[in-house]
Amino acid sequence: MCWLAPFLSSAADIPSYRIYDTRQREEISVGELAQRALDADVIFFGEEHNDSLTHVLQLELFRQLHVLHAPLALSLEMLTTADQLVLDEYLAGLITEKNFTSDAGLWENYADYRPLVEYARKHGLRVVAANAPRRYTNRVSRAGLESLHDLPYQSRALLAPLPIDTLTGPYYDKFASMMGGHQNMGDMKIYQSQNLWDATMAYRIHLFLTNYPRAKVLHLAGRFHTDEKLGTVAQLAKYAPHLRVRNISCFKHAAFEAPDWDAFAHLADFIILTNPETPPTY
Repeated sequence: MCWLAPFLSSAADIPSYRIYDTRQREEISVGELAQRALDADVIFFGEEHNDSLTHVLQLELFRQLHVLHAPLALSLEMLTTADQLVLDEYLAGLITEKNFTSDAGLWENYADYRPLVEYARKHGLRVVAANAPRRYTNRVSRAGLESLHDLPYQSRALLAPLPIDTLTGPYYDKFASMMGGHQNMGDMKIYQSQNLWDATMAYRIHLFLTNYPRAKVLHLAGRFHTDEKLGTVAQLAKYAPHLRVRNISCFKHAAFEAPDWDAFAHLADFIILTNPETPPTY
Protein backbone atom coordinates (compact mmCIF):
# COMPACT_ATOMS: atom_id res chain seq x y z
CA MET A 1 0.00 0.00 0.00
CA CYS A 2 1.21 3.52 -0.81
CA TRP A 3 2.41 5.40 2.27
CA LEU A 4 -0.05 8.21 1.36
CA ALA A 5 -3.14 6.04 1.76
CA PRO A 6 -3.91 6.86 5.43
CA PHE A 7 -3.88 10.59 4.62
CA LEU A 8 -5.77 10.85 1.36
CA SER A 9 -9.25 11.21 2.85
CA SER A 10 -8.32 13.67 5.57
CA ALA A 11 -5.39 15.76 4.33
CA ALA A 12 -7.04 19.03 5.36
CA ASP A 13 -7.16 17.86 9.00
CA ILE A 14 -3.47 17.10 9.38
CA PRO A 15 -2.22 19.15 12.36
CA SER A 16 1.47 19.11 11.53
CA TYR A 17 1.64 22.11 9.19
CA ARG A 18 0.82 25.80 9.13
CA ILE A 19 -0.05 27.99 6.14
CA TYR A 20 0.48 31.73 5.98
CA ASP A 21 -0.74 34.29 3.44
CA THR A 22 2.10 36.79 3.18
CA ARG A 23 -0.04 39.33 1.31
CA GLN A 24 -2.83 39.41 3.89
CA ARG A 25 -0.44 38.56 6.73
CA GLU A 26 -2.62 35.90 8.29
CA GLU A 27 -2.71 32.17 8.86
CA ILE A 28 -5.11 30.25 6.63
CA SER A 29 -6.40 26.74 5.89
CA VAL A 30 -5.84 24.62 2.78
CA GLY A 31 -9.34 25.54 1.61
CA GLU A 32 -8.60 29.22 2.01
CA LEU A 33 -5.32 28.74 0.16
CA ALA A 34 -7.22 27.25 -2.78
CA GLN A 35 -9.71 30.13 -2.76
CA ARG A 36 -7.03 32.82 -2.61
CA ALA A 37 -4.82 31.21 -5.25
CA LEU A 38 -7.66 31.30 -7.77
CA ASP A 39 -6.75 34.86 -8.77
CA ALA A 40 -3.74 33.35 -10.57
CA ASP A 41 -3.42 31.64 -13.94
CA VAL A 42 -0.42 29.64 -12.70
CA ILE A 43 0.15 28.49 -9.13
CA PHE A 44 3.74 27.44 -8.44
CA PHE A 45 4.06 24.99 -5.56
CA GLY A 46 7.69 24.88 -4.44
CA GLU A 47 8.51 21.74 -2.49
CA GLU A 48 11.21 19.78 -0.75
CA HIS A 49 10.99 16.54 -2.69
CA ASN A 50 11.01 14.08 0.21
CA ASP A 51 8.58 15.88 2.54
CA SER A 52 5.65 13.49 3.00
CA LEU A 53 3.29 16.17 4.32
CA THR A 54 4.01 18.33 1.29
CA HIS A 55 2.74 15.62 -1.04
CA VAL A 56 -0.45 15.17 0.99
CA LEU A 57 -1.07 18.91 0.87
CA GLN A 58 -0.39 19.09 -2.86
CA LEU A 59 -3.06 16.48 -3.54
CA GLU A 60 -5.56 18.21 -1.27
CA LEU A 61 -4.88 21.58 -2.90
CA PHE A 62 -5.23 20.05 -6.37
CA ARG A 63 -8.57 18.53 -5.38
CA GLN A 64 -9.89 21.76 -3.94
CA LEU A 65 -8.73 23.83 -6.91
CA HIS A 66 -10.53 21.36 -9.18
CA VAL A 67 -13.76 21.79 -7.23
CA LEU A 68 -13.46 25.56 -7.50
CA HIS A 69 -12.31 25.87 -11.10
CA ALA A 70 -12.45 23.85 -14.29
CA PRO A 71 -10.50 23.43 -16.48
CA LEU A 72 -7.47 22.77 -14.30
CA ALA A 73 -4.15 21.19 -15.25
CA LEU A 74 -1.21 19.76 -13.35
CA SER A 75 2.35 20.57 -14.44
CA LEU A 76 5.31 18.58 -13.14
CA GLU A 77 9.04 19.09 -12.89
CA MET A 78 9.11 15.34 -12.23
CA LEU A 79 8.30 14.39 -15.84
CA THR A 80 10.20 15.56 -18.90
CA THR A 81 8.91 16.78 -22.23
CA ALA A 82 10.11 13.50 -23.77
CA ASP A 83 7.51 11.75 -21.58
CA GLN A 84 4.54 13.82 -22.77
CA LEU A 85 3.35 11.39 -25.44
CA VAL A 86 3.36 8.30 -23.24
CA LEU A 87 1.82 10.33 -20.40
CA ASP A 88 -1.01 11.51 -22.67
CA GLU A 89 -1.58 7.94 -23.86
CA TYR A 90 -1.86 6.77 -20.26
CA LEU A 91 -4.20 9.59 -19.22
CA ALA A 92 -6.42 8.79 -22.20
CA GLY A 93 -6.64 5.11 -21.21
CA LEU A 94 -4.81 3.93 -24.33
CA ILE A 95 -2.01 2.13 -22.49
CA THR A 96 -1.64 0.45 -19.11
CA GLU A 97 0.03 1.97 -16.10
CA LYS A 98 2.68 -0.74 -16.34
CA ASN A 99 3.57 0.45 -19.85
CA PHE A 100 3.52 4.07 -18.74
CA THR A 101 5.85 3.49 -15.79
CA SER A 102 8.25 1.36 -17.85
CA ASP A 103 8.42 3.74 -20.82
CA ALA A 104 8.47 7.11 -19.04
CA GLY A 105 11.60 8.38 -17.29
CA LEU A 106 10.03 8.47 -13.85
CA TRP A 107 11.76 9.77 -10.74
CA GLU A 108 12.53 7.10 -8.15
CA ASN A 109 9.94 8.67 -5.84
CA TYR A 110 7.20 8.78 -8.47
CA ALA A 111 4.94 7.13 -5.85
CA ASP A 112 4.83 10.54 -4.14
CA TYR A 113 3.25 12.13 -7.23
CA ARG A 114 1.23 9.19 -8.49
CA PRO A 115 -1.93 10.15 -6.51
CA LEU A 116 -2.02 13.51 -8.33
CA VAL A 117 -1.54 11.90 -11.74
CA GLU A 118 -4.22 9.32 -10.93
CA TYR A 119 -6.61 12.06 -9.78
CA ALA A 120 -6.02 13.88 -13.07
CA ARG A 121 -6.60 10.66 -15.02
CA LYS A 122 -9.83 9.88 -13.16
CA HIS A 123 -11.23 13.36 -13.74
CA GLY A 124 -10.01 13.93 -17.28
CA LEU A 125 -7.52 16.66 -16.33
CA ARG A 126 -4.43 17.34 -18.39
CA VAL A 127 -0.91 16.89 -17.05
CA VAL A 128 2.07 18.78 -18.47
CA ALA A 129 5.40 16.92 -18.50
CA ALA A 130 7.36 20.14 -18.14
CA ASN A 131 11.02 19.46 -17.47
CA ALA A 132 13.90 19.37 -19.94
CA PRO A 133 15.23 15.85 -20.61
CA ARG A 134 18.32 15.24 -18.53
CA ARG A 135 20.46 14.33 -21.53
CA TYR A 136 20.16 17.93 -22.76
CA THR A 137 20.77 19.64 -19.42
CA ASN A 138 23.80 17.38 -19.07
CA ARG A 139 24.99 18.44 -22.53
CA VAL A 140 24.72 22.09 -21.55
CA SER A 141 26.63 21.43 -18.32
CA ARG A 142 29.45 20.03 -20.46
CA ALA A 143 29.35 22.20 -23.58
CA GLY A 144 27.16 25.23 -22.87
CA LEU A 145 23.87 26.47 -24.25
CA GLU A 146 25.32 27.12 -27.70
CA SER A 147 25.83 23.38 -28.09
CA LEU A 148 22.06 22.95 -28.36
CA HIS A 149 22.23 24.43 -31.87
CA ASP A 150 23.87 21.16 -32.94
CA LEU A 151 20.79 19.15 -32.01
CA PRO A 152 18.29 18.14 -34.69
CA TYR A 153 14.99 20.00 -34.85
CA GLN A 154 13.09 17.14 -33.20
CA SER A 155 15.40 17.34 -30.19
CA ARG A 156 15.27 21.12 -29.89
CA ALA A 157 11.47 20.93 -30.01
CA LEU A 158 11.61 19.31 -26.56
CA LEU A 159 13.26 22.42 -25.09
CA ALA A 160 12.60 26.09 -24.63
CA PRO A 161 13.55 27.97 -27.83
CA LEU A 162 17.00 29.47 -28.17
CA PRO A 163 18.33 31.90 -27.10
CA ILE A 164 17.61 31.21 -23.44
CA ASP A 165 17.94 34.04 -20.98
CA THR A 166 20.58 33.17 -18.36
CA LEU A 167 18.94 35.21 -15.64
CA THR A 168 21.50 37.33 -13.84
CA GLY A 169 21.17 39.27 -10.62
CA PRO A 170 19.49 37.67 -7.58
CA TYR A 171 18.98 34.24 -9.15
CA TYR A 172 22.59 33.99 -10.26
CA ASP A 173 23.76 35.03 -6.80
CA LYS A 174 21.42 32.52 -5.18
CA PHE A 175 22.68 29.72 -7.42
CA ALA A 176 26.30 30.69 -6.78
CA SER A 177 25.65 30.59 -3.05
CA MET A 178 24.19 27.09 -3.38
CA MET A 179 27.31 26.04 -5.28
CA GLY A 180 29.56 27.38 -2.53
CA GLY A 181 30.42 30.76 -4.02
CA HIS A 182 31.06 32.43 -7.37
CA GLN A 183 34.53 30.91 -7.50
CA ASN A 184 32.92 27.50 -7.96
CA MET A 185 30.77 28.57 -10.92
CA GLY A 186 33.57 27.86 -13.39
CA ASP A 187 32.67 28.80 -16.95
CA MET A 188 28.94 29.16 -16.15
CA LYS A 189 27.89 26.03 -18.01
CA ILE A 190 26.31 24.46 -14.94
CA TYR A 191 24.34 27.66 -14.38
CA GLN A 192 23.29 27.63 -18.03
CA SER A 193 21.90 24.12 -17.56
CA GLN A 194 19.87 25.39 -14.60
CA ASN A 195 18.41 28.09 -16.82
CA LEU A 196 17.57 25.54 -19.51
CA TRP A 197 15.72 23.57 -16.85
CA ASP A 198 13.78 26.63 -15.68
CA ALA A 199 13.08 28.00 -19.15
CA THR A 200 11.79 24.70 -20.48
CA MET A 201 9.34 24.30 -17.61
CA ALA A 202 8.16 27.88 -18.10
CA TYR A 203 7.87 27.53 -21.86
CA ARG A 204 5.82 24.35 -21.57
CA ILE A 205 3.40 26.06 -19.20
CA HIS A 206 3.21 28.99 -21.64
CA LEU A 207 2.48 26.66 -24.56
CA PHE A 208 -0.21 24.83 -22.62
CA LEU A 209 -2.00 28.04 -21.65
CA THR A 210 -1.72 29.33 -25.20
CA ASN A 211 -3.69 26.25 -26.30
CA TYR A 212 -6.02 26.24 -23.27
CA PRO A 213 -6.38 29.89 -22.23
CA ARG A 214 -9.30 29.23 -19.84
CA ALA A 215 -7.30 26.75 -17.77
CA LYS A 216 -5.42 27.26 -14.56
CA VAL A 217 -2.18 25.37 -13.91
CA LEU A 218 -0.77 23.98 -10.67
CA HIS A 219 2.97 23.47 -11.22
CA LEU A 220 5.00 21.35 -8.80
CA ALA A 221 8.76 21.84 -8.59
CA GLY A 222 11.60 22.03 -6.14
CA ARG A 223 11.28 25.33 -4.34
CA PHE A 224 14.68 26.60 -5.51
CA HIS A 225 13.03 27.00 -8.94
CA THR A 226 10.16 29.13 -7.62
CA ASP A 227 11.07 30.85 -4.33
CA GLU A 228 11.16 34.65 -4.51
CA LYS A 229 9.50 34.28 -7.94
CA LEU A 230 12.91 33.67 -9.49
CA GLY A 231 13.95 30.82 -11.79
CA THR A 232 10.97 29.26 -13.53
CA VAL A 233 8.61 32.02 -12.43
CA ALA A 234 10.88 34.71 -13.87
CA GLN A 235 11.31 32.76 -17.11
CA LEU A 236 7.53 32.46 -17.48
CA ALA A 237 7.19 36.23 -17.07
CA LYS A 238 9.43 36.63 -20.13
CA TYR A 239 7.33 34.27 -22.27
CA ALA A 240 3.93 35.40 -21.02
CA PRO A 241 4.06 38.65 -19.03
CA HIS A 242 0.26 38.85 -19.01
CA LEU A 243 -0.17 35.71 -16.90
CA ARG A 244 -1.03 36.13 -13.25
CA VAL A 245 1.07 33.96 -10.96
CA ARG A 246 1.13 33.03 -7.30
CA ASN A 247 3.82 30.98 -5.60
CA ILE A 248 3.83 28.70 -2.60
CA SER A 249 6.94 27.77 -0.66
CA CYS A 250 6.59 24.63 1.45
CA PHE A 251 9.33 23.24 3.68
CA LYS A 252 10.09 21.65 7.01
CA HIS A 253 11.02 24.00 9.81
CA ALA A 254 11.83 23.39 13.47
CA ALA A 255 9.76 26.40 14.54
CA PHE A 256 6.67 25.45 12.53
CA GLU A 257 4.48 25.66 15.65
CA ALA A 258 5.53 29.24 16.44
CA PRO A 259 7.38 30.65 13.42
CA ASP A 260 8.69 34.12 12.74
CA TRP A 261 6.60 34.63 9.60
CA ASP A 262 8.45 37.83 8.71
CA ALA A 263 11.60 35.77 8.18
CA PHE A 264 9.92 33.85 5.33
CA ALA A 265 7.58 36.43 3.82
CA HIS A 266 9.97 37.29 0.97
CA LEU A 267 9.88 33.73 -0.36
CA ALA A 268 6.34 33.46 -1.63
CA ASP A 269 2.75 34.62 -1.64
CA PHE A 270 1.95 31.66 0.61
CA ILE A 271 4.26 29.87 3.05
CA ILE A 272 3.64 26.35 4.34
CA LEU A 273 5.78 25.08 7.21
CA THR A 274 5.67 21.38 8.06
CA ASN A 275 6.69 19.38 11.08
CA PRO A 276 10.36 18.33 10.67
CA GLU A 277 9.68 15.19 12.72
CA THR A 278 7.36 13.82 10.04
CA PRO A 279 9.09 10.83 8.37
CA PRO A 280 10.39 11.63 4.89
CA THR A 281 9.32 9.58 1.89
CA TYR A 282 12.95 8.64 1.17
